[in-house]
Amino acid sequence: MNLQELIRQTFTETAETQRLAAERLPDTVAAAAGCLLEALLGGHKILICGNGGSAADAQHFASEMVNRFEHDRPGLPAIALTTDTSTLTSIANDDAFEQIFARQVRVLGQHGDVLVAISTSGRSLNILRAIEAARERDLRVIALTGRDGGPLAGQLTSRDVEIRAPSERTARIQETHLVAIHALCDLIDRQLLGIRE
Repeated sequence: MNLQELIRQTFTETAETQRLAAERLPDTVAAAAGCLLEALLGGHKILICGNGGSAADAQHFASEMVNRFEHDRPGLPAIALTTDTSTLTSIANDDAFEQIFARQVRVLGQHGDVLVAISTSGRSLNILRAIEAARERDLRVIALTGRDGGPLAGQLTSRDVEIRAPSERTARIQETHLVAIHALCDLIDRQLLGIRE
């Protein structure tokens, strides 16, 4: 297979994954947007965590909330738990890497807040521990997963929402997560600003 064929294959696979996501995910993305909007309107905040590319997604989502998405509006309280290297490294060094998000959730999370937990496999120990901490603090959880949802899916309750990308491949899952994040931002803005178009 030549380079051009590989590139075509990548775009084709991405398009097929997005088509499947468009069929399967609207209800769960809408439910997640409702959960986030309820928290924000109640004066609460969003805590977001993930590893690697999912850490970048956490930061991306937080930036869209705190600053703006496509329309000017007051900033919305969202914190990416992936950004403070001093906090992350001190927790990892003094306790364990699997506690880097859980410790922050226990300190920053309050009843009414929402934890957005991003894991393509649903198996990241530090994400699983963060969800356990969210339970202790009575936070609802929105999980962005892929594959079969992994152990993470088993930690969710009826109060939570799972947005599971319909793919086995990490790259396709991450692409779907980004689209879902943009959809969440758009739905929140439209409802907060009364945009009907």
